[in-house]
Amino acid sequence: MTRTRKTGLIFFPAFDWAISPTHPEREERLLYTQDQVFEEGLLDFDNIIEYKPGLATVEDINRVHVCVPDARSVITESHLISAGGAITAADKVLSGEVDNAFALVRPPGHHAMLVVHGARGFCNINIEAVMIGYIRKHYGAKRIAVIDTDCHHGDGTQDIFWNDPNTLCLSIHQDGRTLYPGTGFHEEFGGPNAMGATINIPLPPRTSEDGFLYILEHAIQPIINDFKPDLIINSAGQDNHYTDPITNMRFTAQGYATLNERLKPDIAVLEGGYSIEGALPYVNVGIILAMAGLDFSHVKEPDYNPTSLRESDDLKRTIEREAEQIYKLWKNRDALREKAVGQAKYVKRRKRIYYDTDGISEQQEETVRVCSDCGGLVMIDSIADTGNRIYAVILSAGACPECRHDGEEFFALTNPGRYQHVYFQDRDQDIFRVK
Repeated sequence: MTRTRKTGLIFFPAFDWAISPTHPEREERLLYTQDQVFEEGLLDFDNIIEYKPGLATVEDINRVHVCVPDARSVITESHLISAGGAITAADKVLSGEVDNAFALVRPPGHHAMLVVHGARGFCNINIEAVMIGYIRKHYGAKRIAVIDTDCHHGDGTQDIFWNDPNTLCLSIHQDGRTLYPGTGFHEEFGGPNAMGATINIPLPPRTSEDGFLYILEHAIQPIINDFKPDLIINSAGQDNHYTDPITNMRFTAQGYATLNERLKPDIAVLEGGYSIEGALPYVNVGIILAMAGLDFSHVKEPDYNPTSLRESDDLKRTIEREAEQIYKLWKNRDALREKAVGQAKYVKRRKRIYYDTDGISEQQEETVRVCSDCGGLVMIDSIADTGNRIYAVILSAGACPECRHDGEEFFALTNPGRYQHVYFQDRDQDIFRVK
């Protein structure tokens, strides 16, 4: 076993928040986990310490989101506490009080994108992104790797940091051709100034822990080693489990624990996972023990049968090819950027976004100033079928003088008459304005 580590636990089950009484994202999602942690006596270990979650602020949300018409209109207090729990985890780690921390909180957040017109994929605000914005505000510039192990593609986190070369967003998930949100493919590789900082690893249905751990060893860890992050954050979705009711994978509690033992995240934040009794109590206990450097070999589901979960030889070969292709893409990222961007001064992309929880459709055009010195200037024209049309000007963290000059000028000159609101988000100087 590795040495024991001091691990912080932050619980927030959000007893008063649910999408509906029978929805997978409902109150009791974390109740069995909390009972299991107490029952197993995990808090009796000197190196496992429970903390109460703090409360995120609207200013924390505005560092990473443009909420329409404002943050208060798309959140509840539960969202502020969930994001506050992630922030508490970051504070405890970065202050040196613990070696690592696990925020077992809900509501989740990794489907919430930069612009927020409503809720999608059970997510209103992106709690990991809010935490990262807080880290950069209070602890200085950090090179951060977000490893999203939820079964669903982490499309919101990808969108928020699409143009940030200092945030590696790596999502390993069930192939989007077979599962919501239908994205997360190789060609989604980052914006013109951050190409390669977005990595997607779509895996076929029925992938087991053998496949996940093979990808970890042959693609994820080599990419992390090349990227050299100051912090590793695990978006710790647990819906890859073989008992999850809305996915098609074959991960186990032992697999999740082993993955965290090898990944060694500084901070883990709970995302999905909807097998409330069959998976979450075992998976969460396994992850906690792994993060604390304690023996997790006894943590097994009552019906655990590794033989029945093994992959076919064809599936193994597919996964091996996937690992090889992903690492090759990563190594060729500079050449791919040169080919994709060329001599362009601005790069546009258009997106259609559906907020499935709230039934809202959005059309968005993003324009990015190509820059070799920073993440660039980003301008977004967004219109939803609610009638809300907004324009946002966003300056990246570490914005260069040229991008700053152009961004301030665009914001000053944009006529609010065409839009309900015009927003200015300066991630470098922590400024958020609306007109």
